[in-house]
Amino acid sequence: MLWSVDITPEAKADIQKGIHWYNGKQKGLGKRFHKEVKNCIDRIGKNPFYGIRYNQMRCVLVHKFPYLIHFMVEESEKKIIILGVLHTSLNPEENWFL
Repeated sequence: MLWSVDITPEAKADIQKGIHWYNGKQKGLGKRFHKEVKNCIDRIGKNPFYGIRYNQMRCVLVHKFPYLIHFMVEESEKKIIILGVLHTSLNPEENWFL
């Protein structure tokens, strides 16, 4: 069974920021980044039970890019909430209001 996936406005902004940054580095690279993020979110939607990293937060590394997708699972509602897509060099506790 597939899970419903909600992407917060903050996570959408993180993705847009990554697309913009990569497009500034090389034409078409932002599109490749976006595709990898979407593929990763699709995988999460099929099987969200990745290991918990902190505060019930689960994380998945985006293939080919140094970004982690941070999400929570609401098992009772079969819902996944994508809270952020952050570069791995950033500390999520310093970049969010946790």
